[in-house]
Amino acid sequence: MSTYILGISAFYHDSAACLLKDGQVISAIQEERLSRKKHDAGFPQRAIDYCLSSEKITIDDISLIAFYEKPFMKFERIIDSYSGKTPFGFRSFKKAIKSWTSEKLWIPNIIQKKLNYKGEIIYTEHHEAHAASAFFVSPFKESTILTIDGVGERASITIAKGFDNKINIISEQQFPHSLGLFYSAFTYYCGFKVNSGEYKLMGLAPYGKSIYKDLIYKHFITVDEKGVLTLNMKYFNYEVGLKMTNNAFNKVMGQPARKSESKMSQFYKDVARSAQEVLEEIVIKLARSAKEITGLENLCMAGGVALNCKANQELLKQKVFKNIWVQPASGDCGGALGAALIGHYHYQNNTRNLIKDSPIHNAYLGNSFTDDEIENQLQELGVQYNRLSPQTIIERTAAYLNNKHIIGWFQGKMEFGPRALGSRSILASPKYQDMQSHLNLKIKKREGFRPFAPIVIEDKANEWFDIKASSKYMLFTFNVKKPKEIPSCTHLDNTARVQTVNKEDNTKMYELLSQFEKLSGLPILINTSFNVRGEPIVATVEDAVRCFFNTDMDILVIGNCIVAKDVNSNFDINTLKEVTYELD
Repeated sequence: MSTYILGISAFYHDSAACLLKDGQVISAIQEERLSRKKHDAGFPQRAIDYCLSSEKITIDDISLIAFYEKPFMKFERIIDSYSGKTPFGFRSFKKAIKSWTSEKLWIPNIIQKKLNYKGEIIYTEHHEAHAASAFFVSPFKESTILTIDGVGERASITIAKGFDNKINIISEQQFPHSLGLFYSAFTYYCGFKVNSGEYKLMGLAPYGKSIYKDLIYKHFITVDEKGVLTLNMKYFNYEVGLKMTNNAFNKVMGQPARKSESKMSQFYKDVARSAQEVLEEIVIKLARSAKEITGLENLCMAGGVALNCKANQELLKQKVFKNIWVQPASGDCGGALGAALIGHYHYQNNTRNLIKDSPIHNAYLGNSFTDDEIENQLQELGVQYNRLSPQTIIERTAAYLNNKHIIGWFQGKMEFGPRALGSRSILASPKYQDMQSHLNLKIKKREGFRPFAPIVIEDKANEWFDIKASSKYMLFTFNVKKPKEIPSCTHLDNTARVQTVNKEDNTKMYELLSQFEKLSGLPILINTSFNVRGEPIVATVEDAVRCFFNTDMDILVIGNCIVAKDVNSNFDINTLKEVTYELD
C-alpha cells in the first residue's frame, strides 16, 4: 500500500501544494495558477484538490501533512519586532495582528476544517523547508546548502549541511538583517512591487552603472568577509512599517522613491545596477564562508534570492564550489515541496537512494489535458481549430516561427515554480532585432527593458553560449557567443538566461527546436511565460484562449490543435469569463 504525504505552503505569498507518493513527487502546483490571483497567499484549496485528483485519491489516503513553517515562532518574532518599536508602527501592527489572530495562528484548525483531515500534521522551519526542497532533489549525497530569502520565522540566511537523508542547519543570520529584504527595498525604491518585481530590478541593472555602490555600503549595509551583514535600520521601514524605505533613505539617495508606472530615468537604472552588484558580492562572500564551514565541493541553493540568475552566474565564475544545484521553485511555493520531503526523510526516516531514483526529475508537475479534452473545451468556447498529427504540429509550428509568427504554446504538464519551461510558453524566433520590443509591448504588455530567455537544444548550447553543463531550469545567465545572430534574446550586458532541453525531459519541445533549426539554422527559440503582465501563467484551455485573443499572438498551439487568429476573426471574446489582473 502506497504512502502519501501532502506538503503545504500558505499565508505569506505564493501558496502551493505538493503530493509525494512513496517519496516520489507526483504533483506540485501553485495556488495562483488555479485562482488566477498572482502570488496568491491564501490557503491552497484548489492546489490541494488538484494534487489529490491527479492521483485519484482522497484526503483519507494522506498519511501525513507537512506545513512549511512554524507559525508560533514567526508570530513571536513579529511581536518582538513591534514591542521594541512602540509606539511606532501601530498601523502596520494592527494590520498584521488581525491576519494572525484570525488565520495564521490556527493552521491545524484550518487544515482540519477545510480538508476534513483527521491525520497527523507536522511543521518544518521555513529555512529547513527551503533547504530540503533543494538538497533532497539534488544529485548530491552530501552538500552545503545556502538559503537566502527575506525572512522565515527569524532566519534570513542559513548555512546547512545535507548528508544522505538528513539536513542540519549550522549557522544563521536573523531578521531584520536580511539580504533578501535589502534587495526588496531597492526593488520598492525603483518603483516595482515587493515580492514580485525583484526580477525586474535584476533585468534593469544592465542598463545602468554601479555609481551608487559605495554610497550603499557607506550608509545602508555593512558586510564582513564572512558574509555577515548588518543593515542600518534607520533607513529602512519594513521592520514595523508599511513601506520598505523611508525619507532618510531618500535623502541619502538624493531622490524620492520612483512612482510605479512613471518614466524610468537613468538614475534608477544606475541604482538598480549598484544594488545588483552589492547583492552579487555578498552572495559570493556567503558562499565562500559556507564552503569554509563545511569543506564540501557541492552547493545547493534555495530561497527567493536563489532566483537571481545573474548572481548565480557570478557564483559560477568564481568557482567557489565544484558543483552548484539551484532548486527551480526556490521561492515560497517550493516550501510545500521541502516540507513534504522533510516529512518523508526526517519524520518518517526513509532511506535516500540516489543511484536508484530521485524524488523529482523535472519541473513538469502541474495539470495537463488530453487532446480530446482540449477539443471539447475549444468547441464549448466556440473557437475554430484544426487537430493535426503530432509530426504535422511540429512542422507547422516551426514554419510559423521561422516566418516571424508569435506562438502560444500549451503542452503537457504545467511547470512548478516561477519559470515557463516549454509547457506554458510564448515562443518566437530570436533572429529578429525588433522581436524583444514587440513581445514586451504588444504581447506581454510590460516594460520595454525586460529581457527574454532562450531555450536551446542541450547538446548545441555550448556553440551559442558560454555554458559547460545543462541548465534545465533557467536559473543562470551565461555570456552569449553569437549575439548578432540571436539579438532578441541577448541582454544589454551580452548575457542570456539560458534553458537547455533534451529529448528525455521535453520530447515535443526538443523536436520543435530540431525542426526550427532545419529551417533557420538556429537550435534556439525565445521562451517566455504564457501570460500577460500581472497574470499568472495560464493553467487551463480557457486561460490560454483568453490570453491568446487578448494579445497580438498569431497562433495558439494547444496539444495537437492549432488555433489561428485569421480564421477566428468572428470570435467574440466577450463570451469568455472576464478576468482582470493587478499590474505587478
